[in-house]
Amino acid sequence: MNRLPTGISVLDRRLGGGLPAGTVVAFCAEPASQSELFLSELAAERGTLYLTSVRSESAVRDGFKRTGADAPTIRELEGATALDQANGLVSTLPDGANLILDPVDPLERSEPSRYRRFLNELQTHMVNTGGIAYLHALKGEEVANNRDITQHVADVVFDLQTEVTPTEVINRLAIPKFRGGGSLDEPMKLNLEESVRIDTSRDIA
Repeated sequence: MNRLPTGISVLDRRLGGGLPAGTVVAFCAEPASQSELFLSELAAERGTLYLTSVRSESAVRDGFKRTGADAPTIRELEGATALDQANGLVSTLPDGANLILDPVDPLERSEPSRYRRFLNELQTHMVNTGGIAYLHALKGEEVANNRDITQHVADVVFDLQTEVTPTEVINRLAIPKFRGGGSLDEPMKLNLEESVRIDTSRDIA
């Protein structure tokens, strides 16, 4: 199976070269986390269409400038027609491209049957074009209505777990779902500072 690298080298090695072409990923993370840095690394790997549903296009572009990375193609989704806008933009994706939807939460608040149709059409398009779609899903007390649908339809689920202690911020990446096999058997500890790196040190009790 053709694999596409994520751009995070140690993760790609653990995944046998990356993610299968045509994969839809649900990337779940806390709102107060370094998940945007993770998205920046993913976007730098190949041509990317970045759909922003909460922040403005200029704010996303400025965020890339702060990391020193070139900004991808960015489009802003607005208002009640965000789902239809996203559907139209997805249809323009060229072969082998990334799609990042950041965050997917506003679309998850759509009527369930319309949202399921969007996800199924997205999945079909990614398979046909051989790209990868990352759906940035924010964790919270009031999770959007269709989060279960997002995770069920997704081929892969990345779960970024952020723990704040009095002395450090600990980030771990778990992959609880990997359709077709090939998931990690334990979370990986990450260093999320200026870039995404795997922490290979061992915790001492």
